[in-house]
Amino acid sequence: METVNTALCSYGLSGKVFHAPFINLHPGFQLLGSWERSKKLIQEHYPDVKSYASLSALLADNKVELVVVNTPTDTHYDYTKQALLADKHVVVEKAFTTTVAEAEELNELAQKKGKKLSVYQNRRWDSDFQTVKKIIQEGLLGDIVEAELHFVRYKPTLSHRQHTEVPGPGAGIIKDLGPHIIDQALHLFGMPNAVFADMRITRQASQIDDYFESILYYDKLRVKLKASFLVREPVPSYIIHGTKGSFLKSRADAQEDKLRSGMKPNTSDWYTEPKNEYGLLHTEKDGKVIQEKVKSSQGSYLGYYDAMYKSIVDNQPIAVTAEDGINVMRIIEAAIKSSNEQKVITL
Repeated sequence: METVNTALCSYGLSGKVFHAPFINLHPGFQLLGSWERSKKLIQEHYPDVKSYASLSALLADNKVELVVVNTPTDTHYDYTKQALLADKHVVVEKAFTTTVAEAEELNELAQKKGKKLSVYQNRRWDSDFQTVKKIIQEGLLGDIVEAELHFVRYKPTLSHRQHTEVPGPGAGIIKDLGPHIIDQALHLFGMPNAVFADMRITRQASQIDDYFESILYYDKLRVKLKASFLVREPVPSYIIHGTKGSFLKSRADAQEDKLRSGMKPNTSDWYTEPKNEYGLLHTEKDGKVIQEKVKSSQGSYLGYYDAMYKSIVDNQPIAVTAEDGINVMRIIEAAIKSSNEQKVITL
């Protein structure tokens, strides 16, 4: 089996939890190491890998074929561009960049260099989203007329990660939690015709927007998106209404929690939701109205890296393309403009 040698640009939370476990588990990838600035931690978990002293040292390693840019958002453009110019394939964390123009430039550069460029939208492989996607694709709700996607948490205190709390081009909840639900909405329904958004500060002492609500306008569909850090008792994270029925689903995927606790995703049932988190389907089937719980689909972020491997080695389509990332950035820019001007923005 051909191996794709891979290096990380950081071994903090993102590298430790979302990337290294799956790169190490997949037989088609070889984890070579990570750029580490102060704390040297990666060799404690993966003794045979390297700790690169700088990005230039990582990029100068001819063995590295794929670079994971999992650093703060405002570094994504610069580091991704350097990696592409060094003839590396790149996986870049969300948000893709800080502007549409930056995202488009990187996409053009990747095409020019003949390299794969993908945005790490791992939440497409959440068990809850996989379940919602399956219900919609099977036509169980008829034509979808309204959908709500929420990504909410209860975190009234500010994060210790300063880059997420200090005003700057990569800060704000719309570039933190926003890309997850924006990407999911676009993956399900495509690009809308227009966007309206309301963004504000809700936490004491916060300097950045920590709440946003948005409406995506389609011809016969409205999609509402919401992210907040002050929701202690959340409503269902997915509320889908169609001409035949409705589906309500909690955000129950616990891959992140399990990975944070140190568990490795090497079991056959990673990740399966408990029965109490099954979604509620209320619709009409074969002429009869039914109201029943639906078993959740299995989730695994390994699916992202498996698709990435097939794209690099077998030249199969990229699961999350740079164009997908550009479209998310288009929605983000339109949402910011809409909130600032308090009007609907036509795309």
